[in-house]
Amino acid sequence: MSAEVLAGYLRAQATEFLRALRLHREAGTGAAASQGSAEAALALRRAARRISGSLHTFQAVLDPGWSEAMRPELAWVSGTLALEHACSARLERLLQALHRLSGTAALPTRGPAGAGLPGGSGGPGGAARSAAAVAAGGGSASPATAGTGTTTAPERGSLTVGAAKAGALLDRQLTLARTRAHSTALQALGSSRFHAVADKVAVLASEVPLTPAASAIDLRPLAEAARERLVDAVAALPLLTAGSPYNAEALVHGLSPDPAPHPQDAPWHQVRLLLRLHRYAREVLHRAAETSGAAGGAGTAAGAEPTAPLTAVVPAPTTVFPAVPPAVPPHDLRLLVTGEALDRHRDASEASAAAAHAARTPRIAPATAYALGVLHADQRHEVEAARYAFQLGWQKDVLGSS
Repeated sequence: MSAEVLAGYLRAQATEFLRALRLHREAGTGAAASQGSAEAALALRRAARRISGSLHTFQAVLDPGWSEAMRPELAWVSGTLALEHACSARLERLLQALHRLSGTAALPTRGPAGAGLPGGSGGPGGAARSAAAVAAGGGSASPATAGTGTTTAPERGSLTVGAAKAGALLDRQLTLARTRAHSTALQALGSSRFHAVADKVAVLASEVPLTPAASAIDLRPLAEAARERLVDAVAALPLLTAGSPYNAEALVHGLSPDPAPHPQDAPWHQVRLLLRLHRYAREVLHRAAETSGAAGGAGTAAGAEPTAPLTAVVPAPTTVFPAVPPAVPPHDLRLLVTGEALDRHRDASEASAAAAHAARTPRIAPATAYALGVLHADQRHEVEAARYAFQLGWQKDVLGSS
């Protein structure tokens, strides 16, 4: 399988990166355009991850100096843009868990996490604060029936004082973190470092720096090596322990005063990254299969490389944003399921760490600390549930591929 297939894939992803960058600049930072800005940032992260992952998996066919310099820069872009969304999603997850553990109604329906300015009424920051205000009032958001003179039945168990104060504390801490992440992302997108990355991606959209021997290298063994790294990492996981839906060993370090990440989580996070690299490698091979199947056709498939050189500021695209993501091979659906389980694992792990961090706040009331402790334990059980779901999905994937 020729390296030219990889070059076409990288050019397509570079085009998506530049298109998302242009739309992000057009959306601006105002509250009215916040949703479009959030979608553009998500597309930027998606393209940056795919380019960086492909540079890692297929580094043997790429110029080593160029690829080694590009990978950390793309990781910096993706990581910086992900912080704001992560804070919003974490706050919403924790407030939903507080309401669920208290037996109250679910939080009001809100827009996607990551939309809106920090503290704005249209984004998760403002919605989360509204939920925290409802919690502080000791009840749910159920209003009286308008115009009938009757009221709805009271909830079974309004939020206790400890749970309400825990929600308010989490809201303050995570909204502050989200505001800082928003400012950091804006500074990063306007920095000379990001402009240098955008310029290199613009060059990549028209010219991929391959090694002189790239034409003689087959991509399939490189993709197979990525799969083997994933299989080896999964083999090192305690899947037999994860086969039990309630794993008490996960709480062994739950009361440790050490603020370091949970010691059991790191190998699972590593598997999540390796699974993502494996999926991206399969996307490249799938593109090669589509290209060979459509050989001789005059049409151009969605996501094909541009017909003219691109610059850092690209012309208006002919397609409507958001662009269609790369096609996923049908036999990768099980990998998507296991990837979603690992995403839930990561989210629950980080949410439990946020609850533990809030519980370490000096001079909080015992009832507040107790509520945060219950919340922490609940998220650790969510971690175990995600591991159990991954174990089931992975065994099905292994059996199906054998």
